[in-house]
Order: sequence, then structure tokens, then C-alpha cells
Amino acid sequence: MGTHRSDGARDWQDQDGAENPEQSPRPWNLMIKHRYVQRRGRRSHTTVSYTDPLVSMDLLRAVLQPSFNNDIMAVFRKYQKFFEKAAENVKENVGDDVQPDLLIREAYRNVLEHAKQLFPEGEGKKAGSEIPVKRARPIDEEYSHRGSPLPKKRKSRPGAIHSSDRTVNFSLVKPKSEPIKREGPKWDPSRLTDGSTFVLGSRANKALGMGGTRGRIYIKHADLFKYAADSKDKQWLAERHHMRATGGKMAYLLIEEDIQDLSHSDEYKDCPDVRMDELKPFSVPPWMVEKMQRAMEAQRDSDP
Repeated sequence: MGTHRSDGARDWQDQDGAENPEQSPRPWNLMIKHRYVQRRGRRSHTTVSYTDPLVSMDLLRAVLQPSFNNDIMAVFRKYQKFFEKAAENVKENVGDDVQPDLLIREAYRNVLEHAKQLFPEGEGKKAGSEIPVKRARPIDEEYSHRGSPLPKKRKSRPGAIHSSDRTVNFSLVKPKSEPIKREGPKWDPSRLTDGSTFVLGSRANKALGMGGTRGRIYIKHADLFKYAADSKDKQWLAERHHMRATGGKMAYLLIEEDIQDLSHSDEYKDCPDVRMDELKPFSVPPWMVEKMQRAMEAQRDSDP
């Protein structure tokens, strides 16, 4: 043991002696000195102060975000079987062009988007959306003069502002999605009469060139009135060959006039994929019109 220690000490002395033969400090002294200097330099270099409370909260959010993500994914896995079943039903109704994985992913994004309504923005947050954040100077100015391995920046000209002292303005608030507008003559239940014509949502989706992704039209044009047919409605539609018998699967009816108006808009009028002959409009009996009127009134008066 003694021989081994003396050999190690001799190796350290030989290495240091090549640079400074007059001094041969012990290796543990070198290690202590090195750590002390490095600690002082890191302390004076990384001391930061934030004056914005939103930034402080966002730092906490960033730390907890992985845990939030794990919990959110656990919730999605809990309900995944329902989304998978619905996506398979859509594929069976529409055809093999439908990609169930994309439908489920889009549905998950919509769930997260609508979940933001649980935390509405206050008036005070808009006024404070842009708050200056200033990085403070290092606390240990004396260390930077005496022993810090990081030299202090020298001012090149009077009045110069270092990048670390510059006030930074940035927006912390994500732009809020526009609310769905359910107002005006298109949401007046009296517009639905015995002479009104309707189309299946799946056919309207194809007519506007959105391919086999059936739910795309409801996401892209959420302001459209859509009526969810019940079992009695679907039986009536199937008996008249307006749709196939779907059992418990969802079927939506849209107003043909609304789809025609969309086809003449700037977004679709020059689109080569638009095929309005796919609509196949039809009328419905008065008892179904009355249910549609009640559904329109309920959707209009409810929160989007």
C-alpha cells in the first residue's frame, strides 16, 4: 500500500514538474483547488433571476409536463377501444380509403382542443400577454474580478447593452381558437320546412373532395348544422334506399343548401376534386323535420 501511494505521488510530481519544477503540489491539493475554482465560476455564471410570474409558472409546467403527458395518455388508453370501434365502423361504411389511425389521432387532438374550455382566459391575462423578462447580473461580482475562469465582458463603447441585460418581449399566451358561430339565418329553425332537402354527411364529404375521411367535413366546417339520425330516422332512410342499414352506427344529415353554398365559395369553386353529383339530396317527412328544428334550436343555444 505504501509503495503504491508513493508511486502515484511520484507520477503526479513528474507531470507537474515538467511545467513548474519549483512547485510540486500534492494531487489532492490540485483537486480541491480545481473544484473550488470551477464551483465559483459556475456560481457567478449561472445565477439567474426572473421577474415574470408567468415565466416561473411555465418553468414549473415544463418540469411537470412529462408527468402530465403520461397521465393524459393513460386517459386516452382508457377510452381507446371506443375510438377504435368508431373508426372501424367509418371504414366499413365508407370504404378501404379510410385510415382509422388518422381518424383516431384527429379525434384525440379535438379532445385536447375542446378541453381548453375548462380553463377560459380572463380579461387580465390578455393585458399581460407580453411581459418583459430581464436576466439579472451575476451576484458575485468580486469573484469575477478575482478568480473566476470566465473573464468578465469588457464594455466596448459607452452605453452598450449586453445581450444578457437586454429586455426580451415575447408572448406567453397561445392564440385562442375562434368560437364556433351558430347564429344568423342559417341557424334559424324556421328555415327547415317540408320542402327542404338534405344529404348524408358521408356524401357531402365526398362531394367537396375530402376523400374517404368521413369526419373531415365536421371538423373543417364545424359551423354547419348536422342532425344525428336516431334509429327511427335511419330505418326510414334505409327503407327508401337513401342509406344502408347501419345498426347502431352514427349517421348525420346536412342541409343541401349549406353544401351548395360551400361549393360556390372561393375555397371550393375552382377545386378539381369537387363532385356535386355525389350529393343525392332527398326530402324527409314532417315528423323528422320537427325533430331537426328542435335539434337546431338546442345546438344554437348551447355553448360551442
